[in-house]
Amino acid sequence: MGPTSSAIQRPGFLGMSGQSSLDFQCFWIKEVPVKIILSSDEYGELIPAIQQAVEKAGHECTYVGPGPGEEKDWPVVTSDAVARVASGEFDEGIVMCWTGTGATIAANKVKGIRAALCGDAETAKGARVWNHANVLALSMRKTSLPLAREILQSWFETPYSSDDWNLKQIQSIRDLESKA
Repeated sequence: MGPTSSAIQRPGFLGMSGQSSLDFQCFWIKEVPVKIILSSDEYGELIPAIQQAVEKAGHECTYVGPGPGEEKDWPVVTSDAVARVASGEFDEGIVMCWTGTGATIAANKVKGIRAALCGDAETAKGARVWNHANVLALSMRKTSLPLAREILQSWFETPYSSDDWNLKQIQSIRDLESKA
């Protein structure tokens, strides 16, 4: 069994508060709906909660990954999901695994993907402003429902920067990708 198997006890793993969704006001409703792909190597409370929150904000959210009680390898589900972002089929992605690190690594192997592992709202904001991140990575172990709410709100409220310095940084990333 992998490190995210259901045999592992997860004290405090989503649900300490008894919340079953990310029920909050969606200040991050965009004028133009976006298509989001969501993936995880294991099904957990965050999956339906994120789907509901994204859809409540007027966006489309498609989940790819295992169902309840199932597991799939994180490199496989993550790369499948982000390839669909890179191809333009989806606008953005949200990927998850137990720590979030593996999903981030796998996502960033796909050309055109700028995935950021975000454990708080400020990191999510910075990932959007400075890194033009198009994939949000989350830790299933560390992300509670209230924290997910804060991260999602910051992620969706924050536009990419358009100043010359930041655009130069993003071009540098594209140049690095073309050399790989």
